[in-house]
Amino acid sequence: MKAGEQIVFLYVADLDRSTTFYRDVLGFPLVLDQGGCRIFQSTATSYVGVCTIRPEKVGVAGALLTFVTEDVDVWHDKLVAAGTTITRGPQSSSEYQIYNFFAEDPDGNHIEVQRFDSPDWKVADA
Repeated sequence: MKAGEQIVFLYVADLDRSTTFYRDVLGFPLVLDQGGCRIFQSTATSYVGVCTIRPEKVGVAGALLTFVTEDVDVWHDKLVAAGTTITRGPQSSSEYQIYNFFAEDPDGNHIEVQRFDSPDWKVADA
């Protein structure tokens, strides 16, 4: 059994500020505004939701939102140009066979943008 779609919800302090980041900086379209939560489409079947309903959970350490793309450097340059906090610049990892960088959204949620260089990376058919 596999899920048809996926939503990762993040708790944020300011919906408008997060909307600017996820919609305008990352370019993810807003697909649903539920008042206290807004959901953005990141891939054909993946979504990021930002919510103010749990203020005690804003910027929880230990969670990492990873976006997989072939265009790591393009994403890095785009986020730098937007003034996004980059916590580690692009680099290769021989251990994990990836090329990636790390950043933070406006609430300190950890974001990784990566490309798999491993020939073992397989994406299941939709």
